[in-house]
Amino acid sequence: CQHKTALSSRRVAAAVVSARTYADFTTEATFEIKKCDIHKLDEAPATQVVMTREEGLQYYRTMQTIRRMELKADQLYKQKIIRGFCHLYDGQEACAVGIEAGINLTDHLITAYRAHGYTYTRGGTVKEIMAELTGRRGGIAKGKGGSMHMYTKHFYGGNGIVGAQVPLGAGVALACKYLGNNELCVSLYGDGAANQGQIFETYNMAALWKLPAIFICENNRYGMGTSVERAAASTDYYKRGDFIPGLRVDGMDVLCVREATKFAADHCRSGKGPMLMELQTYRYHGHSMSDPGVSYRTREEIQEVRGKSDPISMLKDRMLSNNMASIEELKEIDVAVRKEIEDAAQFATTDPEPPLEELCNHIFYNNPALEVRGTNPWTKLKSVS
Repeated sequence: CQHKTALSSRRVAAAVVSARTYADFTTEATFEIKKCDIHKLDEAPATQVVMTREEGLQYYRTMQTIRRMELKADQLYKQKIIRGFCHLYDGQEACAVGIEAGINLTDHLITAYRAHGYTYTRGGTVKEIMAELTGRRGGIAKGKGGSMHMYTKHFYGGNGIVGAQVPLGAGVALACKYLGNNELCVSLYGDGAANQGQIFETYNMAALWKLPAIFICENNRYGMGTSVERAAASTDYYKRGDFIPGLRVDGMDVLCVREATKFAADHCRSGKGPMLMELQTYRYHGHSMSDPGVSYRTREEIQEVRGKSDPISMLKDRMLSNNMASIEELKEIDVAVRKEIEDAAQFATTDPEPPLEELCNHIFYNNPALEVRGTNPWTKLKSVS
């Protein structure tokens, strides 16, 4: 009995200490961040920014979830449970989380095929994303889209055609302007897509029509296996809009990305037209799962980026050194995230595949007025001359 009393009093004391330490945390702090390079702008985003403890914990959890989800996808791909194309986002988490922190969920976003992180930040669940990767019925696109084609409300998916999402995004921005709803569209593309002609055509129309569009080049330094220096005569991607103002941003720092995105969003909403952003970031994996990623860059280069500018480690260090969280608290988040990923992977490997008779469903938004040849594998094909 005495032992039980001692035990319970220890628990009470621990709870009191825990409550006290939570109360003792800094609720918000000011940070000095790297200055953005600017093009055709008189002012730049702020370099002194405020982050609350609540925001920091949220950014940390989201980045950690994306990181763990991608590492699990890597594992399932190597086990041949995920098949086909699969492009992972680990290393670039600060881009997705920073962009979302600078715009609203009612704004619109479209990206290329490195899309799992954005599907999550736009409201998809880890369970739905993992099940889509394994081609199961509970996937976010009912198991029919796979890695490249995931969608949620106001998120127009990962697109498989290099650079094609940029003119589509300009179309969404045109709709925003036409409807006068004060919304904007973020269109993301990589440095590999940055030399596409359709991107420059889009810049031109967006500038002429003053569209509320933010064009963001996620420059992870390699388009497939080709370094930016070998692929582009000018690697100043933020200046490529010529007459469109631009920002070059540290894409490994979630606060830099957040501030630059807020700045660009304010510019768009005030009717000044489009803005171009270049996020200097890095991918830890190869271009896709078929690329080991070490034939055109050294392991040392990857390790150096991981060691010096990992987005999750940078945020964690900031929070700990400013007394905004404890190591134990962040470890608790890590444990919870790992469990969420494991549960999602379990679902993604046991959920049934969509039945064969659903193969040709969802081709049209509503029933076509006439029969379209070839859309139903069970109808006899007719040739009409």
